[in-house]
Amino acid sequence: MSDDPKPQKPTEGWAAPAEPEAAEPGPPTEGKKPKRPKRTGLRRLLPTWRMVLGAFVICTMVLAALFFLGYSMVKIPPANALATKQSNVYLYADGTEIARDGEVNRENVTLAQISKPAQHAILAAEDRDFYTESAVDPKAMLRAGLNTALGKGKQSGSTITQQYVKNYYLAQEQTVTRKVKEFFIAIKLDRETSKDEILQGYLNTSFFGRNAYGIQAAAQAYYGIDASELTAGQGAYLAALVNAPSQYDVTAHPENQKAAESRWNYVLNGMVDKGWLPPSERTGMKFPGPKETSGADTGMSGQRGYLVRAIKDELIRGGIVDEKSLDTGGYRITTTLQKKKQDAFVDAVNDQLMSKLDKNKRKVDGYVRAGGASVDPKTGKVVAMYGGIDYVKQYTNNATRRDFQVGSTFKPFVFTSAVENDSSTQDGRRITPNTIYDGSNKRPVQGWSGGAYSPENEDDGDYGDITVREATDKSVNSVYAQMAVDVGPAKVKRTALDLGLPADTPELQPYPSVALGVATASVLDMAEAYATLANHGKHGPYTMIEKVQRGGTDVDVPKRKTSQAVSREAADTTTSVLRSVVENGTATKALKADRPAAGKTGTAEEDTAAWFAGYTPDLATVVSVMGQDPVTAAHKSLYGVMGLDRINGGGAPTQIWAQYTKEALKGTPARDFDLDVEEGSLESVAPPAQPSQSQPSQNEQDDPATNRPSDSTPTTDGGTTSGGPTTGGGASQGTATGGTATSGATSDGATGNTSDGGATGDTSDGGATGETTADGGTATDGGAATAGGGTPGTPGGTGP
Repeated sequence: MSDDPKPQKPTEGWAAPAEPEAAEPGPPTEGKKPKRPKRTGLRRLLPTWRMVLGAFVICTMVLAALFFLGYSMVKIPPANALATKQSNVYLYADGTEIARDGEVNRENVTLAQISKPAQHAILAAEDRDFYTESAVDPKAMLRAGLNTALGKGKQSGSTITQQYVKNYYLAQEQTVTRKVKEFFIAIKLDRETSKDEILQGYLNTSFFGRNAYGIQAAAQAYYGIDASELTAGQGAYLAALVNAPSQYDVTAHPENQKAAESRWNYVLNGMVDKGWLPPSERTGMKFPGPKETSGADTGMSGQRGYLVRAIKDELIRGGIVDEKSLDTGGYRITTTLQKKKQDAFVDAVNDQLMSKLDKNKRKVDGYVRAGGASVDPKTGKVVAMYGGIDYVKQYTNNATRRDFQVGSTFKPFVFTSAVENDSSTQDGRRITPNTIYDGSNKRPVQGWSGGAYSPENEDDGDYGDITVREATDKSVNSVYAQMAVDVGPAKVKRTALDLGLPADTPELQPYPSVALGVATASVLDMAEAYATLANHGKHGPYTMIEKVQRGGTDVDVPKRKTSQAVSREAADTTTSVLRSVVENGTATKALKADRPAAGKTGTAEEDTAAWFAGYTPDLATVVSVMGQDPVTAAHKSLYGVMGLDRINGGGAPTQIWAQYTKEALKGTPARDFDLDVEEGSLESVAPPAQPSQSQPSQNEQDDPATNRPSDSTPTTDGGTTSGGPTTGGGASQGTATGGTATSGATSDGATGNTSDGGATGDTSDGGATGETTADGGTATDGGAATAGGGTPGTPGGTGP
């Protein structure tokens, strides 16, 4: 018997309605599927969970298919071009070969031949989770891409495996295709090769600078030891180099010492964090400065390595070829260097300096370094360069380094700026070659609000009143420090930059001391600036590159642009003053070049460097002899070198310059300078009349150096500069034309008369005819006054 309910019969009289009205909602009819309510509002725009799930499944399947497709299609290729590196060929201007750098400086070693601290340092710098992570790190790649997109600089998200794949199997270009290949090859390599083998390959293919590929070559290049002997500190420095080989070589670029040490500390701290270095060993660890040995192939010995490194630097700096492309090789580079002149430079240094050194007899002779650069003023082409004794033995290029003071070779830039800016002394006299300054030793600089400054003259020379021309001949510091303030130190710096010194020249600051050459420009920088003076004020950057080709195709080399950096009058007037230095001053040995020449000697503080910068109309050349400890790289004084008391700019540097210039220009006619000088620069005339002390200028009234009324001594002939009472009958130490001094100032009679001594017309109260002044001083030997003005005389009587 069934328990199912039986259907009920309808009662009598029942009938279904013809058209039922909308029924009240009730329970669903048995056996029928209920309808889903329609999506309304914003819900209609949102995907359902079924859609999301479906899309996820489809994307996953597509990505998986793409992955397996890429994995199957991308094969591990043979070694890239860098592994079988081509040669770059460097040529002299005449096509003669300088060098080729095709032989890679690499010595492969096993992982067991690399010290554990060095291995850990590399891991701490590049990939701290190398042994536990997969071949690729998608999160790091996404993070690097995001940071690059946000303008935080190019960043790499690559693991060591990926970097090894890039170094050994792929090219260096930054493209999506290369990154995709790197991704799949890394995964395949990780499956087929052990982590130790990958790390070993990475350490043997990484570039560490100094032409060193691989950690063994790097250990030799920087420390002269095998990779098995590297300490944690040394390994950390080499690991830092992988990040920026050129930038972090502190021997070649001492200005980057702080950045290199910062990276070094980052590596060591990472080693501590990973437990690879005990904190006790980390504490107090000192930065292990590298040695100067270059580790370069013998094909770079002598001057070749210096030249090649300088050429590479210009190619990279000028954007002609990037460093990674240059490392792959295949370039043919014709330079502006002339073999005849290059050989002449080497001979001159050897003859005048190196052959006279005896390291066994005198320890100081072992400190000697030499650098030189020679530029054609018309074209800016570097025709010769001397970088050091031997690139293999001494890596640092002495022609391009920027860590030695240029000394008094900077003084001409101060005078050029004075003429360019039509500057005047503190008491209103225009600065010309004949303007008289007080050359007293340790004379306080007047008009400088930055504090008291009283520079010493070389050997404490005390010169009294002296013209600018004579002060340049004798390189008088007190005169040029005052001139820098008279012109304005900021204007002096601007002129130096206009002439060719780089804006980032260390210690090039707008202070009075700038006149004494505290800036540390390179020899090549100074040669560019002096070439501007030789070229009548027209400046263009130096160049060593004539033509670049790759595979027979020319590579674009930017055209050199020139401009009138300073007026011809300013440049030529400076040349006229520097000719006097050669003919009458500290550089008379330059006359042995048998050419009209202009130049300036210079000596760095404590005699750590001696300079001569000079030029003829055809050639501008700078030579520097420097002192440096070969072990510690510390700057050393040159006292006692070659058995001499000292080396200054007028000695070996000038002698090298003269021999080189004579040989370099042999066979070409000697040309004289064609000068357009400042009016009155060539005549020795007395300066114009100055205000009397009864009407002092603002500078005379308010002397910031002493915070008291100035002791400046204005005279009728402009015989003194601001600062210091004088004696001598009307002018500082007898340069007046007859007037007498009363407490350091002339009497009333001379004021307001002619510039030649105030002797025209009114000679009362201190005239130039030997009369007794109001204060009793007699102008003995003053010289008689004439209608045309006073005749320069000898020192007169002394006022009270």
